[in-house]
Amino acid sequence: MTTTKSRQMTAGKSFEYALLVQFEEKLKGKTNLEVIKDSSFMVAKGCFENVSAAEKSDCLLSASFAVNFLMDIEPRLSNEVSKDDILQLQILSDYHGKSGDVRDVLIIRLLQKWEIGVSAKNNHHAVKHSRLSANIDFGEKWLGIKSSKKYFETITPIFKKLEKLRRESNANKKWSELSNHHSTIYVPILKAFINELKNIHKKDPKKVASSLITYLVGKKDFYKVIKGKNNIEIYAYNLYGTLNLPFKNIPPKYKTPQIPLPTEITNVGLKADSNTTAIVTMDNDWTLSFRIHNASSRVESSLKFDINLLKSPKKLFKNTLNISHD
Repeated sequence: MTTTKSRQMTAGKSFEYALLVQFEEKLKGKTNLEVIKDSSFMVAKGCFENVSAAEKSDCLLSASFAVNFLMDIEPRLSNEVSKDDILQLQILSDYHGKSGDVRDVLIIRLLQKWEIGVSAKNNHHAVKHSRLSANIDFGEKWLGIKSSKKYFETITPIFKKLEKLRRESNANKKWSELSNHHSTIYVPILKAFINELKNIHKKDPKKVASSLITYLVGKKDFYKVIKGKNNIEIYAYNLYGTLNLPFKNIPPKYKTPQIPLPTEITNVGLKADSNTTAIVTMDNDWTLSFRIHNASSRVESSLKFDINLLKSPKKLFKNTLNISHD
């Protein structure tokens, strides 16, 4: 488990570093720039240096395609108002993600009070991996509204039972040794989550619907760049209208429209024929799936959600670039 996880982490960080390198490479002749070489930069650089030569060139090629395209739609990348208008390139630490900032690579012009960020993904589309446990108040953490006593009274005994199993087996008990854990653990927790989300939503539908997207998708606008095998997908999450701005009289080459946030949740329920997944449907074309699973092969007293965007507003800009490895 750990090796796969660390391999994924290394691949992800390598791609972040490759993006930063390509931004630097392509923009250094056009504007004054500075790379912030902090600990996050050093971690990403170390990951990049640890992958094979083939992976390095694959990352750099994909990043090159992405950066060329972003330069077309973000004229402020290449254009400065004066020599003091320095373009700063930075890799953000994972800590930012915890507070709802999903961007990995940040580009800032302090003089123009302008920034854009890129969320770099290596072969995966999930938006978030959030945990549920007896100590996590998802209502407060995600939506700013505390979860009810009833919710905790429902889930706490289940998580306590898991903690007891873990303790008594010296953390060796495996999920595969538990009989029907889907129906005895996953389903009741998922149902409690669904009921609680419905109850919280009733208190303030507009706030809850938009906060859910803000928590999952991000508090800041960003480009999501997903590196595939032979292509790269670029999405413009322009929720607050800060992406795709012109520079003076230079317009972007393509428009990435602002996306409407949802104003209400229209339905929450278990996915048909599934005992692991909840579907949350909202207005303005937003639909999310929450698949609950154990993050480790060994029993522990928390569960993880794999959260995916099943449907997003038609206005969400998406472009796929095919990459030929000549």
